[in-house]
This record gives sequence, structure tokens and C-alpha cells, in this order.
Amino acid sequence: MAPEPDRQEPPARTSEWGAALALLPIAATVGYYTLPAPLQAPTLIQFLPQLLAYGTIGLWAARNSGRGFRLGLTAGGIGTGLRWGLATGLLLGCVNTATILFVFPFLGYDIAFLKDTPHARLPVLVMAPWFICAIAVFVELNFRGFLLGRLAALEAPRWKSPRFQRWPPVALLASALTFTFDPFMVNTFRHLHWIALWDGLIWGALWLRTRNLWITIVAHAVEVIVMYLAVRAVLR
Repeated sequence: MAPEPDRQEPPARTSEWGAALALLPIAATVGYYTLPAPLQAPTLIQFLPQLLAYGTIGLWAARNSGRGFRLGLTAGGIGTGLRWGLATGLLLGCVNTATILFVFPFLGYDIAFLKDTPHARLPVLVMAPWFICAIAVFVELNFRGFLLGRLAALEAPRWKSPRFQRWPPVALLASALTFTFDPFMVNTFRHLHWIALWDGLIWGALWLRTRNLWITIVAHAVEVIVMYLAVRAVLR
């Protein structure tokens, strides 16, 4: 049985100020790939699209009411978020761990570089669960709650079909691609960044179905904890 959607009016159909601000991080992500290679290398440059996103979130939040509802962070959704987020995270964690450990090496891709990522250098008890959970909160607030939510608010009214109003396809795909090609993600995880595409589509679809960001936060955290612990154990 699929999680029940919020019975209130979906955020995409309510009027709000500044939904178009979500286009700025997308433009910054695209712009990053137009830079010469030397300018793409600094970590600060790689983080600029995300930093811009959090700045626009702050501006958007300052001008709108009902921010928790629009983002999908209502108190009533916590229980559902924990249940469905845990189930989704465990499933995706197992699938993606198998993909990393077996599929990518079978295709000839190296995964040994994961031992040298910033995440691998932190102590296990710092990464899991604390740092991973913090990352999940901020990333989901950015890419699903804000980016997907605001793109949906822009796109949904332009459709006559109720199905596309509820499931705006351009918003879903654009948010998943922006997540997949986030510069820090690509530079840190190299070819493995493609895993973020189906993660972004699945988490985005869950958000559109339920308007509950707690589900994607929990799913993101649980999935990454499973992958992190399993891959770390194997690579050691």
C-alpha cells in the first residue's frame, strides 16, 4: 500500500511568492559546467550552487507563510515519514550497495577511490548516523522540499490534466537531474553520481505523492547509512 498523500491542498496549487527562485540553483549548476577546468576544481566553486540554493531558500522563506506545509515538513507527517522512509531507505540502500560493489566493478569502473573521499576520512561514529542525518536534512530540504516543490508550483498550474498537475514531469526530472549533476556530488563520487538519478526520481515521486519531506529525509539518511557501512566494511 502506497503512503497516503496529505489531505490538504497541495503546495503546488497554492499561490506563493518567489517560486521562480528555484531556477537560480539550476542555472548555477549548468553554469558550473561551462567554466574552464581550472575554475571547476576549487571546492568552494563546487559548493556554489548549493550555497546559492540555501540563500534563495532563506529569501523565499522570509516572504511566504505556511513554509512547513509548502516544504512538506508538517508535524503530522513525522510518523508516516519514519515508517515509509525507513522502508524506502533500506530497500534503496541494499539495491545501491549491490550496484556499487558488484555492478560498477563488473562494468570495469573503479570504486577504490571511495576510500579517499571526505566522507571516508571522518570517523565512523561521526558519519553514522550524525553527519549523514545532517546531510540528509539539508539535501532534502534543498532538492525536494524547495527545488522540486517550487518547480512544481510553477509547472502544475500550466497543465489542464489533473494527473500532470499532481505529477508535474518537468519539475520531477529537472530536480532529479540537478541533484545528479550537483558539482560536489560529481567531483566526489565520480561515475557513481549516476546512482543519484534514480534516487532523485524515487524520492521526488514520493514527495509529489505524499507532500511529506520527512519520508525523503529518513529514506535518504537510512539509505546512505546502509551504503556507507557496507561499502566501508568491504573496502577496508
